[in-house]
Amino acid sequence: MDISVVIPLYNEEESLPELYAWIERVMRSNGFSYEVIFVNDGSTDHSWEVIQRLRERSDTVRGIKFRRNYGKSPALYCGFAEARGDVVITMDADLQDSPDEIPGLYRMIVDEKYDLVSGWKQKRYDPLSKTIPTKLFNATARKVSGIRNLHDFNCGLKAYRRDVVKNIEVYGEMHRYIPYLAKNAGFVRIGEKVVRHQARKYGRTKFGFSRFVNGYLDLLTLWFLSKFGVKPMHFFGLLGSLMFLFGLVAVIVVGVGKLYAMSRGLPYRLVTDSPYFYLSLTAMVIGTQLFLAGFLGELVSRNAPERNNYQIETKI
Repeated sequence: MDISVVIPLYNEEESLPELYAWIERVMRSNGFSYEVIFVNDGSTDHSWEVIQRLRERSDTVRGIKFRRNYGKSPALYCGFAEARGDVVITMDADLQDSPDEIPGLYRMIVDEKYDLVSGWKQKRYDPLSKTIPTKLFNATARKVSGIRNLHDFNCGLKAYRRDVVKNIEVYGEMHRYIPYLAKNAGFVRIGEKVVRHQARKYGRTKFGFSRFVNGYLDLLTLWFLSKFGVKPMHFFGLLGSLMFLFGLVAVIVVGVGKLYAMSRGLPYRLVTDSPYFYLSLTAMVIGTQLFLAGFLGELVSRNAPERNNYQIETKI
């Protein structure tokens, strides 16, 4: 099979028939063998009934229904697990992603040998309250991930080699950083394609401003895990050691200062009267705790079942 199209959705009953008809038209005109996997993320409208009717009409339609709303990342994870195509395309169900982009994305994967191609909605039909935070968010993501050539990490329209989706784990709200996850898994041929963005035709957006806050927190999590996930002592141990040594040196300075004043017959005060003494002790305690956190992290890491789960590309 050439292409699997994975479409996570939540309350999109109005757009689904039009979206599938559009995909079907594009696939037939290009001679692709394909499947369309709709992942119903706990919709409260009639989205599942629409998917069932589409399935009755065509065996290219497949459906997954969640008992409740889990989010886009779990929907993509389950869709990826079911995908059978050589190339996997993801898109949103709200008709803002154009299926006409599918042939171009497919060719970039097959002919140009990219592992992943992300869409870039260069011209957006969104208000400034959404576009400005998006630009800031993407600039930060480029800096932290090191993937400099992507302008829109969160674009729902993406294409993947099948090996990519079978070797990454999309969880929580990490769908925003699938290119980063792919890079960490060893898939470094990541490209970008300018795609057309269309104004929403039905319903309203399911994402609020909180996604930007959550996005930054998820980005920090990914950065930390990619750098220190299997070697937490390198972070906590180093930071804890430096803080402990800083506190120890500060305590010694305070003590030596008092002894010097005593030896010279100068006025002095008790060590415990100095605020620097307590700051030093606090630094030593925190440093010890950070070091122990790193040690415990190493114990957890060494007992994790995936500690030796390396990405082997081929064997001969």
